[in-house]
Amino acid sequence: MSIAAPTRSRVRLLTAAATVALAALSLTACNNGDGVRDEGASQQPSKSAPAGGDSGKDTSAGSTTDDKTGTGTSTGTGTGTKPKPQPAATGKNNPTSSTARVTCNGSTVKVTAQSVARPVNHMLLTVTNTGSKRCDLYGYPAVRFGEAQSVPPVIDDSQPQAVVSLPPGQSAYAGVALSGGDDGGGSNGRTEKTLEVFFQGRNTNDGGPGAKAPLPAKGVYIDDSLKVTYWQQAMSDALAW
Repeated sequence: MSIAAPTRSRVRLLTAAATVALAALSLTACNNGDGVRDEGASQQPSKSAPAGGDSGKDTSAGSTTDDKTGTGTSTGTGTGTKPKPQPAATGKNNPTSSTARVTCNGSTVKVTAQSVARPVNHMLLTVTNTGSKRCDLYGYPAVRFGEAQSVPPVIDDSQPQAVVSLPPGQSAYAGVALSGGDDGGGSNGRTEKTLEVFFQGRNTNDGGPGAKAPLPAKGVYIDDSLKVTYWQQAMSDALAW
């Protein structure tokens, strides 16, 4: 028995039925949640904007830490490091401090000797602070002319009210009555060509090394009436006796 070939219309009918069945299966898979749905491109989670309407862009130029450390600022204008306070000048750092003062002596001053017209038979001693610290002149100069073995006495009435203190570069003075005495006479007169000046300490007669003061080439005439004044701040006070 021969089998007739399917007609063209039957083939079309079978094809259409198969298409409908596939569509139904696809729709069922989508509805029960087991199928894969195209959700589109995945999105990055958005950053929540900071309070105050800031866009969230970081404008800081450095890490901000506690104000005491000062390692950063919120403005980004610099490192934010606070300047360290400088300690007050004391002791050796402050020339006016009492602990920075030293005793004036031959290591810190220069001494000159100058004859004066008035008063007669007088000489002016000038002491200049050549050091870097303020120095104090205590008492009166212990002068030694030639090889003298004793120190001339001081004129008591010339004592100032305060110790003479010399900043670096400043000068003080003392007068020397060379001869004649108060009554115009003196004994054991002689001419001396060398002079050395010694200094007193705060609580002692020894204030350190002395200083030589050049004399005129012809020397100076002295006698046993030789006296000195206390150290004075002003030249006029040194020559008032």
